[in-house]
Amino acid sequence: MTVTAFASETEERFALARQVADAVLFEGYVLYPYRASAAKNRLRWQFGVLVPPGWGAECEEHDFQHTECLMEPKAGATLSVEVRFLHARRRTVQRARPAGGYETVAELRLEDRVLMPWDEGNEERVEVVASVAELLGDGVTHPFRRPAREDTEPVLDAAGRTVGRLVRRCEEISGTVRLSARELDGPYRALRLTAVVENTSDWTPPEGRAADRDAALPRALVATHLLMALSAGSFLSMTDPPEWAKGAVAACRNLHTWPVLAGEPGRADLVLSSPIILEDHPAIAPESPGALYDATEIDEILALRTAALTDEEKREARGTDERAAAVIELADSMPPEVLERLHGAVRSLREVTGPDPAPRPGPAAPDGGFPDEFGVQRPDTPWWDPATDAGFDPERDRVVVAGRPVGKGSRVELHPGLRRTDAQDIFLRGRAAKVEAVLHDVDGGVHLAVTVEGDPGADIRREQGRYLYFQPDEVTPLEDLEDDV
Repeated sequence: MTVTAFASETEERFALARQVADAVLFEGYVLYPYRASAAKNRLRWQFGVLVPPGWGAECEEHDFQHTECLMEPKAGATLSVEVRFLHARRRTVQRARPAGGYETVAELRLEDRVLMPWDEGNEERVEVVASVAELLGDGVTHPFRRPAREDTEPVLDAAGRTVGRLVRRCEEISGTVRLSARELDGPYRALRLTAVVENTSDWTPPEGRAADRDAALPRALVATHLLMALSAGSFLSMTDPPEWAKGAVAACRNLHTWPVLAGEPGRADLVLSSPIILEDHPAIAPESPGALYDATEIDEILALRTAALTDEEKREARGTDERAAAVIELADSMPPEVLERLHGAVRSLREVTGPDPAPRPGPAAPDGGFPDEFGVQRPDTPWWDPATDAGFDPERDRVVVAGRPVGKGSRVELHPGLRRTDAQDIFLRGRAAKVEAVLHDVDGGVHLAVTVEGDPGADIRREQGRYLYFQPDEVTPLEDLEDDV
């Protein structure tokens, strides 16, 4: 493959992945109600912020990201890396004086918008291309710099007269991308790829002044993330690796970021390393009509609430940022059929045709249904059919654990920690609990609602229906269930 052809193919793959990467880049960029004056928009940018090292030592934020993942490159393979981040651009608002010149003001009110001071995010990219052979040994180091700059934009009223101007200033930032790889021990030819992005700015807070995040942000790399593509070969999933690679995956160090396979499902030559935890092959919901930039990104709720803002609130939002203005326009112009599409979608439905749907694998249950992976009896109908709800009874359902039926009234020993949950797990491991109900979710999963023995608030929790939830493989039966049903 020629260099030009490889670059073209890589750009095509990156373009697809950027649809998701853009959501990472602008995660929480401007929150509903999309106004600069809103309290929630005064503390900005919480994800992937790499601060100057001279300030990071005094705070809980970091000056670097460290990604490690496994790859199986073919001979002569090339790695293309794209670092993406936002460079804060501080905007001040100035009003034109009648006698000439300008004065800085807290706001400038126009007929269609209200302009206020605001930090805009300017997208930046750093590209590094290296052969896999170059990554072995000392690897590749790529420094980069973005200079300080200032520009002005005139503000015109409806009649075309200059009534003010916007002054935008970017501070200088600098950083380094370090790429290296080393071969793993063992029979498989796999490499551990390490990618480090650092903020190397020499800025420090003025002497005698307390550390100020607001002053550090213009020198920070905001929402930093990586796209990495192999010209030949593949990456291994970090969440679902093959059996032989699980130990090597567990040994990888990922600090302040997490790599997942990106691009089309079924391909493994592209990785997105994101400060937000994602699953492999993340994708934008096809129902979403556009970016809403709010960290919750619940399209239907945000669209309805945005459309309900007052005219004055919309004026301020339009003047806050061009992306906020686009959200207002989107909400105001959304056709009813598009809004209806946001109400919800279930992606895992399988279409059943004909009178005899194909049975699920496994032995037939006595009632003609099929036991699931935990032995729960399921009726022989599509699980998404609302009528199947009648076949579930939380108080009478049973689940088979270690060959023994478990249901309401069973005593079990808790063994959490098989999945990533929370710190409470370490206090519950080995505790005895009573099963209060067997529940089923819409994805066909089974969950045990339990109360912990010895918990003085167990009776209150039971009355209120507030339980702890575990999957069947996270418990061990302590005694056989006396099935009186």
